[in-house]
Amino acid sequence: MSNTNTLTKAPFRADHVGSLLRPDNLHQARKEFKEGNLTAKQLREIETKEIKRIVDKQIEAGLELVTDGEFRRSWWHFDFLEHLNGVDGYVSKEGRPFKGIKTEKYNIKNTGKISFNPEHPFIQDFIEFNEIVDGRAVAKQTIPSPNQLFPSEIRNKEIYPNIEDYAKDIIKAYRDAIKAFYHAGVRYLQFDDVYLAGLSSPDLPYNDGEYTRDELIDLALRVVNGVLEDKPEDLIVTTHLCRGNYQSKWAFEGSYASIAPTFFAKEKVNGFFLEYDDDRSGSFQPLEHISTGDTRVVLGVVTSKSGELEDKEAIKSRIKAASQHVPLDQLCLSTQCGFASTHHGNTLTEEQQWNKLKFIVEIAKEVWG
Repeated sequence: MSNTNTLTKAPFRADHVGSLLRPDNLHQARKEFKEGNLTAKQLREIETKEIKRIVDKQIEAGLELVTDGEFRRSWWHFDFLEHLNGVDGYVSKEGRPFKGIKTEKYNIKNTGKISFNPEHPFIQDFIEFNEIVDGRAVAKQTIPSPNQLFPSEIRNKEIYPNIEDYAKDIIKAYRDAIKAFYHAGVRYLQFDDVYLAGLSSPDLPYNDGEYTRDELIDLALRVVNGVLEDKPEDLIVTTHLCRGNYQSKWAFEGSYASIAPTFFAKEKVNGFFLEYDDDRSGSFQPLEHISTGDTRVVLGVVTSKSGELEDKEAIKSRIKAASQHVPLDQLCLSTQCGFASTHHGNTLTEEQQWNKLKFIVEIAKEVWG
């Protein structure tokens, strides 16, 4: 598929956030690798075999884009971030609280000056993934937003006493990352941003008291726009604003209202993936801040947290309701999040996952033709 097609069509009418349920043999291979009973090469071969299978399955489902399901990662964000220079992963004392459970104990910390590592494993991973796709669909790459480095416990204030210097290095690291991904063939890139969605939530303490919520929202916008300042014109970039997705549980709630005037109006992305699968998402009203024209809004009104298929007419009426705030021509459809933001996965079967994706493709055809 040509770059022009990606430019005019992505995000697609029927799209998906990215992660897919890991099959049992991949869980088993990971376990054996950790125990030292499988080599890195053997693990990679199993991952590759499964990626080939899910690429075919996504194409069979009728999707015009495919992802690698994040099958080479354990977490949606840590695997990318801990391979930047100046960032290290570690086993934390506590997991993060989600509705009724805590996540596995893990986090990242800033240990030196931040920069992009030209040997970052995600670049080679994409090259191999893109070869598997072989032009049959658009190969979409997902990475955590640069804003995922801003939760207050990550920055080392001895290395970066000033948050603006920290931001400057993150912007440079991500610009270099974008260049490397583009050179590797990426034309559709998504930033996953839980931090920013968190700034819109009344549930969350937004920081350590050093800055106001508005100052942090402003900084988050400057960081993403700084990263995108010189992006190639035929590279589509979207932002997915997520409220947490771990074993079908969520982390916080709250409407997008407080970030919409800043982000929906001014973030220089081609589209927004927004969670609207239940009441905690708030109304469609904040969508009025989306600039008219080319910016697409991918409505996450189908849930990835359970396997039961929604009522088709109910989904169509949700799309219609959203179109009161954003022209129908700017709208698309997806699940509110991936099916497995971490290796644990959500509580549904793989068959239910594929049915959800086919369901989205069907509705998109009926609504947009």
